[in-house]
Amino acid sequence: MKYKTSVLVERFAGILSQWPGVECITLNEAALPDTLDPYFALILDVFCSGPIPGVQERCRVYGGDVAAFESSGQNEKDRFLIGDIPVRLEYKLIEKTEELVSIADTKLDSLWLIKDSGTYGFYRLANGEIVFSRSNWIHDIRKRLTRIGDAFWENMRGAAQSKMEHFLSDLGAASFQGDEFHYLIASAGFIKTACLVLFCINRHFEPSHRAYYKQALELPVLPVSFRAKLENFLGIGAGEAMERKFALATLIARDIVVL
Repeated sequence: MKYKTSVLVERFAGILSQWPGVECITLNEAALPDTLDPYFALILDVFCSGPIPGVQERCRVYGGDVAAFESSGQNEKDRFLIGDIPVRLEYKLIEKTEELVSIADTKLDSLWLIKDSGTYGFYRLANGEIVFSRSNWIHDIRKRLTRIGDAFWENMRGAAQSKMEHFLSDLGAASFQGDEFHYLIASAGFIKTACLVLFCINRHFEPSHRAYYKQALELPVLPVSFRAKLENFLGIGAGEAMERKFALATLIARDIVVL
């Protein structure tokens, strides 16, 4: 972590940890690159077991150098700038977090509640750097995440694979019609859901979209020649033959389905 980032993390962790309702604070991996990286953002997940100060009070205690402050209507996110550094504080209720984890590990009959939202929330919960913890809550939750069973992953794979096949069908239709706009949308949807299926096959929570490409290629179980096919798929521009991209997408999907 860069020095400027470290100073800001220490500053906000010191402020937030003073509130009795704050149980744990974790740092998102988006803060790991240099602050000059266009993807950089200082994102803190703040897990709360009780009430926190109101919007105006929060803005005041964050400091006089806060600029462009905005907050969501449900007290869930505060966004602002410190100089040219984007800061995002996301407040999450422990009760809600535990409910979502329970759906994944013990209440699979309610899995439909989280199928559409995917597993990125679990990824952040499992991988964020702990910068403050009032108790063992975060460690206990992470242990539960490591014990999520095969039934969860098989159900999540089924949902993702269905979406992948839907986008593949759309890709074929757009190719046939010469519809470049729909073709572009279907291409993005297909490759994202294809990677999502692979994350499920490998029992790996999905990362942020920025990390999809790198982490997907590092998965231990992949179709033969997946890297080459993926790179070819990404290298086909909108001005090239859409039929070629659809054909390649079909091969990628077929390889994934048989894993």
